[in-house]
Amino acid sequence: MDTAKLFPWFILLNPLIAAVLILVATRKNHSTSAIISTLSAFFGLAAAACAWSLPEVHSAVLWIDFGKALQIPLGVKLDHLAKTMLLVVTGIGFLVHLYSTVYMEHDESKARFFGHLSLFMFSMLGIVLADNFAMMFIFWELVGVSSYLLIGHWFTRDAAGKAANKAFIMNRLGDFGFMLGILMLWASAGTVTFDGLNSDAAKAALTHSPHYLSAAIFFIFCGAVGKSAQFPLHTWLPDAMEGPTPVSALIHAATMVAAGVYMLARVAFLLNMESCHCAGMIIAWIGAITSILAALMATQQDDIKRVLAYSTLSQLGYMVMAAGLAPNPEGGPAMFHLWTHAFFKALLFLGAGAVIHALHHEQDIWKMGGLSKTMRVTTATFAIGTLALTGCPGLAGFFSKDTILLAAYEHNKILFGTALCTAFLTAFYMTRLFAVAFLGKPRSEAAHHGHDCPRRMTWPLVILAFLSIFAAYGAVPHWFGVEHHEGAFVPALAILAFLAGTGVAFLLYNGVEKEPLSLSLFRNKFYFDEIYGAIVAGTQDVLAFIAAGIDTVISGIVRATGVVTVGLGYALRLFQVGNVQAYAFIFGLGVVALIYFLVFR
Repeated sequence: MDTAKLFPWFILLNPLIAAVLILVATRKNHSTSAIISTLSAFFGLAAAACAWSLPEVHSAVLWIDFGKALQIPLGVKLDHLAKTMLLVVTGIGFLVHLYSTVYMEHDESKARFFGHLSLFMFSMLGIVLADNFAMMFIFWELVGVSSYLLIGHWFTRDAAGKAANKAFIMNRLGDFGFMLGILMLWASAGTVTFDGLNSDAAKAALTHSPHYLSAAIFFIFCGAVGKSAQFPLHTWLPDAMEGPTPVSALIHAATMVAAGVYMLARVAFLLNMESCHCAGMIIAWIGAITSILAALMATQQDDIKRVLAYSTLSQLGYMVMAAGLAPNPEGGPAMFHLWTHAFFKALLFLGAGAVIHALHHEQDIWKMGGLSKTMRVTTATFAIGTLALTGCPGLAGFFSKDTILLAAYEHNKILFGTALCTAFLTAFYMTRLFAVAFLGKPRSEAAHHGHDCPRRMTWPLVILAFLSIFAAYGAVPHWFGVEHHEGAFVPALAILAFLAGTGVAFLLYNGVEKEPLSLSLFRNKFYFDEIYGAIVAGTQDVLAFIAAGIDTVISGIVRATGVVTVGLGYALRLFQVGNVQAYAFIFGLGVVALIYFLVFR
C-alpha cells in the first residue's frame, strides 16, 4: 500500500490513539492528557491541510463478505468533499482544544473531558472519511455516544444528565429511520458503498420503483433530522447547552450537527434522480420550517448560549433546505454555508464562553451589559461573528447565505419568502443579543468587573474572526460547485432584511434595562417540550402501567402455582414416613376405595 493510501487512515486513527492513551495511561494526569489531546488535534489539522496536495484517495479492506448478497468494506474515501469537511472538523477541533486548556483548567475531570474530545474527533472523522453507509452508520452511532459523554460531562448536575439522555434518545429515533433507509437501499441495489450506489446498475435498480426510492431517501434523511436537529426532533439541541461551552462550539455549532448536511451532500447523486424530486422537496420544507421556528424562538431567549443554540437550529434549517433544493456532489450552497457557518458560529460560542468565564458562569444576558468597555477583544470578535451570521455585506456569511436564497428563489418562491423572513429574524435576535450583553451599562457586579480572558482563549477568537470575514473569498465558492449569479434583486432583498432586522432590534434594545417584548409562545418554544411530555405521559407511561399490571397478574399466577406445588409436596411428604405398617394401611385404604367405586358406582 502506497503512502497516499495510508494518509487518510492516519487522519482517522490519530485521535483514537490519543483517546486510548488518555484512558489507559494518563487519565490521572490532567495536564498531560490535555497536551496529548491537543497535539493530536494539531496533527490532525496539519494532516488535513496536507491532504489537499494529494489526488483522490480510496482505500478499503473487505470486512464482511457474504458473496453477492452483501459485501461491506472498511474503507476511507478522501475526495474533494471529504477534504473540505476535514478542514472544518480538524480546524475547529484544534481551536476548541486550545481554548479548552484554559476554560477547563480547574475542572476536576479535565483528563476525562479531553479523552472524550479525542473520541469525538475520531467518530466525526470516521463519518467524513467513510466510503459506505454501513461504516458511516457505525461512526454515526459513535458520534452519538461521544456527544452523550460530552454533554453529560458534569453529570452530577441533574440538568446535564437529563440533557445528555434527551440528546441520546432523540438521536436514536432518527437513527432508526436511517438504518431502515440503508437496508432499503441495500435490498434494492445490493450494495451499501457510495460508489456502488452511484453505478449505472444500482441506479437502474433503484429507479425501477420511484416511490420505493423516495421512501428510502426519506428514511435516510431521518438520520439527518436527528443528528442535525431538524423539526420535529429539534428539541434536544438547546438543552445540550448544559455541557461545557467548548463542547457547544465543537459539537453543536460546527461538526456533529453538520453531519446530517454532510451526509446529504455525500448522497446528492440519489437526490439528483428525477424520481426523487418529491423527497427533495420534503427535505427542503422540513429545513425551512426548522429555520423559521427556531428563529422565532431565539427572539425571546435570555440565556446567551440558548440564543446561539436556536440560531444554530435556524442555520441548519437553511442548509437542509438548500440540500433538498439544490443537491450537488461537490456540496453546493448547503456545504458552502456549512463551511462559513462553522467559523462564525464557533466564534460566537467561544466568545459566549469567554463572557461566561469572565462573569463567573453568568449566562443571563440581562445580567450583563457594558462588556464592550471591559472585554474589548471579546466584544470586537463577537461583533464580527454577529455580523457574519446576520448576513452583513462583505463578510463570509453574506455570500454563503446569498447562494441559499438564490437557490430558493429559483426553485420555490414560498421557500424563498420563508428564508428571507428568517434572515430578518436572524439580524433581529443577534442584534438584540449584542446590544443587551455588550452595550449600555453593566447590570451586575460581575459585568462591571468583566475582563478579557488569557491569550489561549482570545487567539482562537481572533483566528475565527478572520475566517468569519474572509472564508468565502477567492476560489472558495468553486470548491463547492457554487457559481456566481448575475442580478442584484435577491442580494438587495437580503441586504434589506439585514438592515431592517438590525435597525428594529437596535431601536428596541439599545440602552433598555428589561425585555420590552413579551411573547410567551416564542419564549416557551411553541410548547414543544410540553407537548412531547404529554405524548410520553399519554402513551409510554400508560403502556408502562398496563405492562406493569400484566406483569403483576402473571407474577401472581406463577407465585400461586408455586404455592400449590409446595403445598402438594408437603401433603405428599406426610405419607412418606418410612413405616411398613403405614404403607400397608395406605395400600389397604386404596383397595377399599377402588372396590367402592367399582361396586357401588
